[in-house]
Amino acid sequence: MKDAAGAARPSFPFRTLARDALVVVPLCLACAAIITAVTGKHQYFYENLVFSLVIGGLAFLMIDVTRLRLWGDDMRPNIFQFIALLLTAVPIAQFGGSMLASMMLGMETPTLTRLITGPASSMLLFTLIMTSAAAMFFYNRDKVQRAETAAAEEKARAEAIARQALQAQLQLLQAQIEPHMLFNTLANLQGMIGIDPDGAQQMLDQLIVYLRASLASSRAPSTTLGQEFALIEAYLGLMSVRMGARLGYTVQLPSALRSAQIAPMLLQPLVENAIIHGLEPKVEGGHITVSASQSGAMLVVTVTDTGLGLDAPPSNAGTRLGVANTRERLQALFGAEATLVLEPNPPQGATARLTLPMRMPSS
Repeated sequence: MKDAAGAARPSFPFRTLARDALVVVPLCLACAAIITAVTGKHQYFYENLVFSLVIGGLAFLMIDVTRLRLWGDDMRPNIFQFIALLLTAVPIAQFGGSMLASMMLGMETPTLTRLITGPASSMLLFTLIMTSAAAMFFYNRDKVQRAETAAAEEKARAEAIARQALQAQLQLLQAQIEPHMLFNTLANLQGMIGIDPDGAQQMLDQLIVYLRASLASSRAPSTTLGQEFALIEAYLGLMSVRMGARLGYTVQLPSALRSAQIAPMLLQPLVENAIIHGLEPKVEGGHITVSASQSGAMLVVTVTDTGLGLDAPPSNAGTRLGVANTRERLQALFGAEATLVLEPNPPQGATARLTLPMRMPSS
């Protein structure tokens, strides 16, 4: 349906009306029990129940239907509108309900004078009190529900904002890693062009392989361990061109773990850190091993090198950037569930052990 302005009118909330009726029925039963107990005439409980149901039902329909029709399920009348509605509906329900209940029970139909004078007038006051109590119950219940709904919506908005902030933080940390590695490689490539053109060409070829491998996963929110290890192999191939026979490497990934989910660019900073601060400054170079294994519900990735070790002085101002970013990304993604441990690798070198929850793709 549409109103005069052509706008669609909201449908009547019959579900709310039915929900309210489920409260009114036991309330009418309680009223009948109270009246019976006060009068002491237990044999008239059935008659009292019929009167209570009919009068209470009429009052409920007049008040709730009017409320829902005029103000809807969300908006509520002010206190003066509320009082006016009660003072109008209760006498009509008392008189009309008494007449209808009397006819249903085959009793003498009461007159209006009889209903507003004598003992019957106290029933009008009782009906007004109980109806007001019921109306206030509905009002406060709906007020609490609206508050709970608003709180749930606010919580959902806060969680959405937190997720967006986390994603922005992860993208920022990831963006810091890629230029760091790329600028180092380009600087070395620039230095090799004049003195070793063939080596420079080979390094450029390996850089293209690396960039092609990183393109598929570096901008995605997650990748597979197989893709991440392929990126590591491309990076190590690039570094082997630069270091020549001084760098040896081994990559070990069980086939069962290739499809495990992992954040992109999470392992490369550890490998890069091992080479730049461990193997490259060492005159004779060394060997690096990257391996993955499963320990219960955890994925363990280990980067082991035979370089200068953890006690070696920083080789440049940017040292530990990759490790620090990796720790921040782990904290943002997994909290206390994930760890990154750096420890010596006797007799010489260092080991970086990354432990995080195993996440396999859903079948």
